[in-house]
Amino acid sequence: MHHRHIYLDGTWTPPTSTEVIDVIEAATETVIGSVPDGTPQDVDAAVGAARRAFPGWADTPAPRRAAQLREVADALERRGPHLAELITREVGTPIGFAHMAQVGLAVLAFRIAAEVGESYPYERGQPQSLVLREPFGVVAAITPWNYPLFQVAAKAAYALAAGNTLVLKPSEVAPLSVYALTEIMDEVGLPPGVFNLVSGTGPVVGQALAAHPDVDFVSFTGSTDVGRTVTRTAAGTIKRIALELGGKSPTVVLPDADLADVVPRAVASAFLNNGQTCCALTRLVVPRGRKDEVERAAREAAEATRVGDPLLPTTQLGPLVSAQQRERVRRHIRRAQEQGATLLTGGAEPPEGLPHGYYVRPTVLSDVTTAMDVQHEEVFGPVLVIEYYDDDHDDGHEDEAVALANATPYGLAAAVWSADRDRAVGVARRIRAGQVEVNGGTFNPRAPFGGYKQSGNGREHGVFGLEEFLETKSVQL
Repeated sequence: MHHRHIYLDGTWTPPTSTEVIDVIEAATETVIGSVPDGTPQDVDAAVGAARRAFPGWADTPAPRRAAQLREVADALERRGPHLAELITREVGTPIGFAHMAQVGLAVLAFRIAAEVGESYPYERGQPQSLVLREPFGVVAAITPWNYPLFQVAAKAAYALAAGNTLVLKPSEVAPLSVYALTEIMDEVGLPPGVFNLVSGTGPVVGQALAAHPDVDFVSFTGSTDVGRTVTRTAAGTIKRIALELGGKSPTVVLPDADLADVVPRAVASAFLNNGQTCCALTRLVVPRGRKDEVERAAREAAEATRVGDPLLPTTQLGPLVSAQQRERVRRHIRRAQEQGATLLTGGAEPPEGLPHGYYVRPTVLSDVTTAMDVQHEEVFGPVLVIEYYDDDHDDGHEDEAVALANATPYGLAAAVWSADRDRAVGVARRIRAGQVEVNGGTFNPRAPFGGYKQSGNGREHGVFGLEEFLETKSVQL
């Protein structure tokens, strides 16, 4: 799995530098592969190839574009077990979740993009005008390590379905599954230059893409801090930008909810993909009058979580992606305790019996307030915080719960639980977040995904995801 080429203009091409970036297995801390450390010269060549390919791909009938995307989906599905193992080794994702979500959702993204792209009305008449939806041109996709294949699919499938050409920079931390996807793109015979891959670091390759004058659109997923940098860099050419950034998402539990059902689900959601999920529900907002019951249920659920080798099907929580990420999460846990949070279970000490790997104990912190950093800063690890609102009066406790849920600079996701569905939906309407689950509603890959506030802008998936990659033109008749 040592790659020495980038993918330009339909060909595996040597990069301009011989430097490489090692890929480390999260559970063993050993090198399992490497990729080229790309340069601005590589970016320039990739953008040039994408620019040359754009007119032909944009003029390709939408059903033909969709047919090739379905071929990609079929190939991903055939390689599913291999891809799931790659992602598990790169990221630490438990293998069962890697099969179901990391690979399964990537396959779905290509299938749904094909379906939406071939049926979308790109021309609409209205009095005295013809309204056209047209591809932007060259799209730069800069993707993260936590869902390395799915996040690429969410951007690439819809950008290509809309008629754009693409230059992709995957995360240098977890690029191996993206190289496998690029092999598939080559095998299905996409026209040269339609899909290009340049591996490398964000400060070099990512910055060069964001600044490039021939890139028309930048789609970035990652941290809010890096999103600010991408925005500043791209501003020089006034290109369109879509950002899917961080989150600190609440689960709001109303007083009539069944805690025995809700709390274990909330813990599992917080620990999804080892806590390395931007929309993970990492804050549990509950009635103060049920504190003892909540704490007991949360502690039991966290301590029942099976931690270990992510390649074993029984494992529920694997290692974090890197030593740097592990230390970052441990610092958050220590600082939360210093600021007054109560440690119910877990903590910053290494888990027992796991001498190798970037593991963090499944952790639950209680008595968390808005004055604590852990309440409003994204931890990105298996850490759930519990916050309390007063419920000793009939009027106003929903207002307090909503205010607490919204007390964060982020607005990516949320959840609401109540025995009364209409009541839960009413609270969901008041939460400032891009997607809200009601009573365990599941992720819908056809629904728009994206954030409010510092969680970003733009939407992915379904019709909204396609429209994100389409410019609007009016022709006056």
